[in-house]
Amino acid sequence: MDISAALASVEGFTALAAGFMLGLAGIGAAIGMGLMGGKFLESSARQPELVPMLQGKMFLLVGLIDAIPIIGVGIALYVIFVDPFSGHVLAHAAAAAGK
Repeated sequence: MDISAALASVEGFTALAAGFMLGLAGIGAAIGMGLMGGKFLESSARQPELVPMLQGKMFLLVGLIDAIPIIGVGIALYVIFVDPFSGHVLAHAAAAAGK
């Protein structure tokens, strides 16, 4: 395998991994927020006097749940644009050419 094919393969798998990272983080956060919102509505229907206390806690937890995909976006952008894996391919190709 020549060096250009190896680099293209690494870049392709990097894009695929970043896509999976973003998609799964978004799906997980959406499921978590949906479950928590449903339980909040259920608990507020049972005990309406607890709504102000539960609402503040729910919004805090929604922010924490939403932080996971935001961190995933940052990591995915780092992996896509900084491209930390190409250096390993080039070092391996240089070592193989030196033999």
